[in-house]
Amino acid sequence: MPVPIAAIGQLYQPKLWAGLQSLVMVVRVRHLWNKTTREMQFYLTSLNSDAQIIGRAIRQHWGIENQAHWTLDSTFAEDACRIRSLHSPQNFALLRRFALNALNCEQTYKRSLRQKIKRTAMDNNYMIQVLSCFIDNTLNSSDSLSQA
Repeated sequence: MPVPIAAIGQLYQPKLWAGLQSLVMVVRVRHLWNKTTREMQFYLTSLNSDAQIIGRAIRQHWGIENQAHWTLDSTFAEDACRIRSLHSPQNFALLRRFALNALNCEQTYKRSLRQKIKRTAMDNNYMIQVLSCFIDNTLNSSDSLSQA
């Protein structure tokens, strides 16, 4: 349910909210067996107050987020990880995403991510191939950005 910012009234420190167009409240209801849960989430957006467009944007965001999370959890057992101190959780999350992107870039070995991980661990030449593919793609994308 999007509400235009104009309908809310004066914001505190309005210069900090430049470009803000709508406040959105999403109520999610889940029915699992004999239990019903309700969850409310609020979003601030620069999109106009159009429920169709905002709803599509929110679903797209969470679809990507859920898919990446599922892949990281099923392949790298991210949820079972017990790393908790200092910057270690963020560092390992970054390394997992780096590894996932590198393995997805390598297209010559047509196997599952889990099989690619095992091969990378056992075959130094394949590990170099995975890393070089990722580095080459990164350099090519940065070159195309600088030319634009």
